[in-house]
Amino acid sequence: MSPMLFALVCLVAVLVIMSIGDIVSTITKAFIPSVFVAAALFLAGFWQGWLPLDVVDKAQMGGMIANVSMYLLITHMGTLMSVRELCQEWKSVAVAVAGLAGMCAALLYGGTQLIDRNAIIAGTPPLSGGIVAAIIMSEAAAAKGMALWSVMALLIYIVQGFVGYPITALCLKSEGKRLLRLRAEGRLPEAKAADASNNRGGFHLVPAKYQTNYTHLACTAIIGLLSQFASEQLKGLTSISVHPLVLCLIFGAIAAELGIVERKPLLKAGALGYLGAILMVFIMGMLNRGTPEMLPQLMKPIAVIVAVGVAGLLAASIIVGKILGYTGAISMALSLTALYGFPPNYVLTDEASKALADGDEGTYNFLMDQMLPKMLIGGFVTVTLTSVVLAGIFAPMLG
Repeated sequence: MSPMLFALVCLVAVLVIMSIGDIVSTITKAFIPSVFVAAALFLAGFWQGWLPLDVVDKAQMGGMIANVSMYLLITHMGTLMSVRELCQEWKSVAVAVAGLAGMCAALLYGGTQLIDRNAIIAGTPPLSGGIVAAIIMSEAAAAKGMALWSVMALLIYIVQGFVGYPITALCLKSEGKRLLRLRAEGRLPEAKAADASNNRGGFHLVPAKYQTNYTHLACTAIIGLLSQFASEQLKGLTSISVHPLVLCLIFGAIAAELGIVERKPLLKAGALGYLGAILMVFIMGMLNRGTPEMLPQLMKPIAVIVAVGVAGLLAASIIVGKILGYTGAISMALSLTALYGFPPNYVLTDEASKALADGDEGTYNFLMDQMLPKMLIGGFVTVTLTSVVLAGIFAPMLG
C-alpha cells in the first residue's frame, strides 16, 4: 500500500469512528456522549490491533498541526465571550478551584488509607485533567524507579474521561432543562441575536467588504502568535508562567471587543469543523499508550484514585457552588471539566444544547450562552492552569 493510500485509509478510519460517536449521541439525545463512544472505539481498536498505534499521525492529524489547531480554536472560543462575561465568571473560577481542593483533600487524607501513598501522589495531578501534569508525574515516578506508578499516571489521564463524560452530560441536560423552565417563566432573557455580540458597527481591523476565509484565519492566527509570544516574554522577564492557551482565551475576547478579530472567526472561515476534528482525534490518539497487560495491577489504584478524587471534587464544588448561587448540576459540570478539559467541555455543552433545543436555533443559542462560558472557564482553571501547578507541588513528594 502506498504511503498516500495508507494515510487516506487512516484518515477515513478515525473520522468514521468520530462519526459513529456523533450518531450514537444523536440517537440517545446526548445521554451517551460522542466522546465516550469514540474513546471506547479507539481503545478497542488499539488493543485488538485493527487500528495502528500511530493511526492519528498517519492520518496527518497529530503532532504540531494539532497544537496549532488548539491555539486557533481557543482564540475562537475567546471571541464568543465578552470581556465583561470573562470578569463575571469569577464564581466559576471559585467553584472549579474548590472542586480541585476537595479532590486533593479527599485523596491525601482518604485515598492514602486505601492504597500506596506514592500511587496517590503520582495520580492526583493527572486526575486534574492536564496531559502536561500527567507527563510531569510519569517522568518523576520513572526517575525514582517507580515504573508502575509512572504508567499509572498516564493511564489515569487516559481513562478519567470515561467517568467525566457521562456524568457531565447528565448534569448539563439537567441544568439546561432548568434554564428552559426559567426562560418559559420569563425569568431569563432570550439569547442575544446572532450579531449582537459583535462590536456594533465600530472599528473592524478588516472592513466587512474585504473579509474572506483567509482574513478570518489570519487574524485568528495573529492572536495565537501574540499569545505565545506574550507567554514566553512574561516568563523570561518576570519568571511568571502563564500558559499561552489561557492568553489565547483572554486575548481572543479582548480582540473581538476591539474589532481586531471578528466574532466566531473560524465558523465564518468554514474551518471550525475540521480544526475541531483534528484536536478531538489527536486526544483520542493518546489512548495508544495503554495496554491490556497493565490493567490487572493498576485497576485497584486507578479505581480508588478516580472514585475518591471525583467524590471529593463533586462534594466541594456543590458546597461552594451553593454558597455562590450556582445549582448543583452546573457546579458539578464545570468542576468535572478537570477530567477532560478542552475541547470535550465544548463538545459536551454543544451536544446537550442541541438535544434540548431539538432543532430550534434560538433555544440552542440561549443554552450555549448560559452554559458555555462556565464550562470553558472551568476547563481552563482546572486543566490548563491548576493541573500543572499541582504537578509541580506533588512531583517532589514522591519517594
